[in-house]
Amino acid sequence: MCYLAMDCWCRIKLRNLPSSPYLHSAGGGGKLLQLTGTKYELPYFQSVVTTKLFAGFQANGRVYASKSSPKRLRKAKEQQKIVNPQLTEGLPDEPGGAPDKQQPSPINPTTNLESSASIAIASRSSVLQACTFTSTLIAFGGVIIRQGSHLASSQGWPIADCSSEISFNFETWHLQGVVGLVILISSSRFLLLRTWSDFAESSEASNQQVLTSLQPLDYAYVAFLPGISEELFFRGALLPLLGTNFTSATAVAALFGILHLGNGRKFSFAIWATFVGLAYGYATILSSSLIVPMASHAINNLIGGVIWRVSQPNNQNKEI
Repeated sequence: MCYLAMDCWCRIKLRNLPSSPYLHSAGGGGKLLQLTGTKYELPYFQSVVTTKLFAGFQANGRVYASKSSPKRLRKAKEQQKIVNPQLTEGLPDEPGGAPDKQQPSPINPTTNLESSASIAIASRSSVLQACTFTSTLIAFGGVIIRQGSHLASSQGWPIADCSSEISFNFETWHLQGVVGLVILISSSRFLLLRTWSDFAESSEASNQQVLTSLQPLDYAYVAFLPGISEELFFRGALLPLLGTNFTSATAVAALFGILHLGNGRKFSFAIWATFVGLAYGYATILSSSLIVPMASHAINNLIGGVIWRVSQPNNQNKEI
C-alpha cells in the first residue's frame, strides 16, 4: 500500500483535528475544551491526548500555543486543505461532517500463497521409492486374486478362474492390438491437451510432480513398472473376476479412473483415465491376454513422459 507522506509537524496538527470533541487542558484544572464547528471555546491549551488519523497509526504530540492560537488553528486548517482536501469537508464528530472512511487493511502476503505457490516437486528418490512400493503392492494384490480364484475354482466354488480366463499367452496378431492401442491413446491424449484446458492443467500438474526430478533412464522405470502392475491387478484380476464382458470392463475402468484423482489431477483426468482403462479392458477381452494391455500401457506411459520432457527444455530439478 501507499501512504501519504507529510512532514512531522503537519501530521501532528492533522491528527489532533479529527479527535474527540472534548480535549483536556494541561493547566485548566480538569476543564474541558469543547470543539464546536471548527473553533474551540477556550483558545489556550498546552497539550492534547493521543489521537488517530488513520487506523493503525498513532502518535503522541505536544502543541504549544500562544495568545494567537485561533490564528494558528486557521492556518493549520488551510494547510490541511493543501495536504488532503477530503479531510476538510467536515470532521467526523462535527454536525454535518463527512463520515469517517475506513481505510483498507494492508494486504497479507500469505493470503494468496496457496494460489500463487508453485506446484510441489517430489525428489527423484521419493518418486522412485513411491513407484516401487505402490507398483509392488498393486502387483501383489493382482497375484493374490488370480491365485485365490484359481484355488477356489479348482475346489468347485462358483468363482471364475482369473488365470485361465486371462492368460499371459502371446500371439503374433497381438502386436496389431498393441500398436493400435498406442496410436489410439497417444493421439487422443495429444488432441485433448490441445483442446481441453482443464485436462491439460491436470496433466501438467501430474507430470511436474512426478517427472521433473527424474533422470532420462528413470522414465522407462516409472513407465513400465506401473503399466505392468496396474494391468495385472485391474485387467488381469478384477476384470475376469467380475466377468469378461463389456459391463465388467466399464466398471473396472471407472474404478481405474477414480483412483487417478488427487495430487493436482482434476475430474477431467479421471475421465481420461476411465477412457484409457476401457480401451485396455476391451483389448484384454478380445485378446484374452495380459501382454496386450501391459505392453500398450507401458509404451503409452513412456511416450507421454518423453513428449512432456522434450517440451520442457528449461525444466529444472526441484526438491521439497
